Amino acid sequence: MTKEFKSILITGASSGLGAALARAYAAPGVHLHLGARRADLLAAVAESCRDKGADVSERTIDVTGADDMAAWIGQAHQTRALDLVIANAGISGGTSGGPESGAQVRAIFAVNVDGVFNTVLPAIPLLAGGRGQVGIMASLAGHRGFPGAPAYCGSKAAVKVWGEGLRGDLAAQGIGVSVIMPGFVTTPMTAVNDFAMPFLMSPERAAAIIMRGLARNRPRIAFPAPTSFIAWLLGALPPAITDRLVRAAPKKRCTTSSG
Repeated sequence: MTKEFKSILITGASSGLGAALARAYAAPGVHLHLGARRADLLAAVAESCRDKGADVSERTIDVTGADDMAAWIGQAHQTRALDLVIANAGISGGTSGGPESGAQVRAIFAVNVDGVFNTVLPAIPLLAGGRGQVGIMASLAGHRGFPGAPAYCGSKAAVKVWGEGLRGDLAAQGIGVSVIMPGFVTTPMTAVNDFAMPFLMSPERAAAIIMRGLARNRPRIAFPAPTSFIAWLLGALPPAITDRLVRAAPKKRCTTSSG
């Protein structure tokens, strides 16, 4: 059985995958609750969704603020009962300029991990008892730590494993949880990469894959298949075999791109 969502909350909705998901879900009869830090970009996404017939409520918000997030999610639910919450906001960083600083590591974990907690935890009691769905944006980078982006990989591994455990914990409450694990997608986050990105896909195609997976309550929405298999294999093999391979991989440039 597939789910049909009518009241959808998305963080990091001003660009990249968040914006693509907002536009993909936009349709008459749908209410979108869109949050992001950048008001100008968010307003443009919201207007394009209204042009497609959706009702849109937008909020300029930082996912690292737990109290603000809880208040916004509660208000969104009062406007129209939520049936899908996508914790999408994220930032990335790498080591191409040298070892990661403590500030960079903490900033990445604050958005990518605490930001997911701040989105999902307030939504759980609101979604309970219905056919609610949670989407947690992880990454194929969460399968294995890469020297080029240790904090990013670690943050995505954390929410991947948390989401997998949460799925079983919330099933009895009627809440589905899907862990989303994209490969390379054309977004501001990958625009800074100066290395070849295999199987790079458009955000629109990625959004379509994610939508199908969420509608079917898939446990893990990992794509594209070739990159997913390689990332899984690197995580499954012993480090004695993979360390030399991952040390040779290109290093990511530091960026704070997110929704």
